[in-house]
Parts: sequence; C-alpha cells; structure tokens
Amino acid sequence: MKITEIRVYQIDLPLLEGRYTWSDGRHVDVFDSTVVEVVTDSEFLGYGEVCPLGSFYLPAFAAGARAGIGELAQYLIGQDPTALGPLNVAMDTALLGHPYVKSAIDMACWDLLGKSCGKPVCELLGGRHGESIELYRAISQRPAEEMAENVAQYRDEGYRKFQLKVGGEPLADIERIRAASQVLQSGETLVADANTGWRADDAARVVNAVADVDVYIEQPCQSYEHCLVTRRRTRLPFILDECVDGVDALLRAYRDNAMDAINLKISKVGGLSKARVVRDLCVALQLPMTIEDSWGGDITTAAIAHLAHSTPERFRFSSTDFNSYVTVRNASGAPLRQNGCMIAGHTPGLGIAPDFDSLGSPVARYR
Repeated sequence: MKITEIRVYQIDLPLLEGRYTWSDGRHVDVFDSTVVEVVTDSEFLGYGEVCPLGSFYLPAFAAGARAGIGELAQYLIGQDPTALGPLNVAMDTALLGHPYVKSAIDMACWDLLGKSCGKPVCELLGGRHGESIELYRAISQRPAEEMAENVAQYRDEGYRKFQLKVGGEPLADIERIRAASQVLQSGETLVADANTGWRADDAARVVNAVADVDVYIEQPCQSYEHCLVTRRRTRLPFILDECVDGVDALLRAYRDNAMDAINLKISKVGGLSKARVVRDLCVALQLPMTIEDSWGGDITTAAIAHLAHSTPERFRFSSTDFNSYVTVRNASGAPLRQNGCMIAGHTPGLGIAPDFDSLGSPVARYR
C-alpha cells in the first residue's frame, strides 16, 4: 500500500455552551479543527484530526497545522502508511519539532492500518481492556457558585469526575475549589486544573488554603521548575500536563517525583505512535494517565477512545469525549457518551466515516 494523495479539510466546531474559558481569562468560542484524509493506491482511506486549543495554550495553532501538513506531504507521497515506524522517522526528518502537525497524519495512518488488517485500532495498540472508559467533564471557569452548579448538572449526565478550570485570581480559585468540593458525592473525583495560570507564589497560596480538600492539583505553573516547587509544598495529589510533552520530560518528572499522574494528549506528543510509547512507559512506571487530546470532534474522540481502551484500567485516570462539547459532527461512528463513559468502536480502524456535508471540499490537496 502506498500514499497517493493527502487531502486537508478545515471545519469550525462551535462550543455547545457558547464559550470555553480557562486560566488568565483565555477563552475559545469556536474551535478550528483540521481533518486529514490519506488516500492510497488501495481501496482504503485513512482519517485523522488535530484541533489546537486556540493559539495560546500549547505551541500550536490551527493554521500552522495545515501549513505544516503541506510541508510534510511531499515527503510522504509514495510511503507505505501502514509502516508507522518509517513513516514517523520520515516526518521527524523532514520537519523538526511541531508534533501537533504530525499527529493527524499519524492518526490517519493508524486508521489505515486497522482497516487493512480488519482490526479496531485499540486491538493494534495493545488490546481492549475492560468494558468502557470513564470520562471527566471540564468545568469552564466561571464564578464559584456557577461552577458548583455545573458539577451537579454534569453528574446528572453520568459524569463522576470533574475538572475545574482555575488558574485565575487565587482567592477566587480557592472559592471555586471549595464550592465544587462541597457538592461532591461519594466516589466522585475533583481536579483543579490551573493550565499553567498561577505564579509560584499564587500556587502556594491556593494549595495551602485547600490543603483539607480532597482535590487533585493539575499543572499549576507554566514552568516545570515552578510546578516542582509547588508539588513539594503540598500533600495533595498532583498531575502534570503541559510540561510533559514526551519521553524525556516524563522521565525527568518521574526521577524528580514531580507528579502522581500525567495528562497524555495525543497531538502534544506527535500522534498515536508516540502517545503509545509514553503510555507504555507510564504503565511500566505505575503512573495513571488522563488520556485525551488538546481538543477536537468525532475523529479525535474516536482516537482517544482507542488509545484509552487499549490501556490497562488501573492506569486510566480519565478521558474525555470532545464530541459532546461541540455542536457540529465531523464524522459518524465515533463513540458517544453513555452514563459518563464511552466505548471504542469494534469496526476496523478508528471506526468512523467522515461527514463530508460538514467538512465540505478540501482546502488543500497534495499528490
């Protein structure tokens, strides 16, 4: 099998709640997603998606994803898409860094690999563990009382894990954490995710003020060093996200005892191939993971589900169903939430079929 063409689509994904707000007042109303279609000389087509969370969350932005795919395409035409090792070497040789650019292509090639051998991607990533994947719900940053109300609202939809978007003014964040904790029920999990928004002194104030609350602290500061300082100031369980962007960063953090869990985002590390390496290392190191991506629609949600379902249940801290946050479908066949959980598809590949009525015509084609 050889790649004969790469088609690129752009689709806007409006947010169901109107606006998604996190640290420092950063917000997005409409997500700009890129879908890749890898065409081959066989009967099979592969699909992937990458959707940065704006241009001010990670070193990634939507137009950059599409430009980068154009840069890579010339090196991929004629390659075997199911030879994922050589394919990733070719991408890394042609374009240094920019892991998010490579993610959708790698994802589409996993879709092709599954289709070509008649297996769901999760079976190729390690086998299916358990019956379903437990999800968390992100609570957009709002006044404390509204965020507590959101916890109760999403509990009614089946969620049992809640990620509060904090990283704002410390006193307001302390109120947010306490208000949400007061409405938690037995067996539920609360995460306060600052998304790098606190200075080290602000982080110290917050973790000291909520030391008696059953809450996880996630990525309090922008730099790894300031996160580590905060980690050493608190006994609360600790999650690293933005600063763990590959194997080297993971091993450094593990050596420093810098976290109790990590957030593994597919596009942050460069696609499913590299996410699998990080995942397997976390399992070997006994580290639980939130398995997700920066954002996306149905195709991204399907990829998250396959990576999560192929992960031993003991090490799945949580995952998310991004297609339930947006108003537009970009594919059919993706997992849909049921009682706070989702299930990776059982059909070959990612198990999705693109919705070309939503995607429209390609914005770029490379042959």
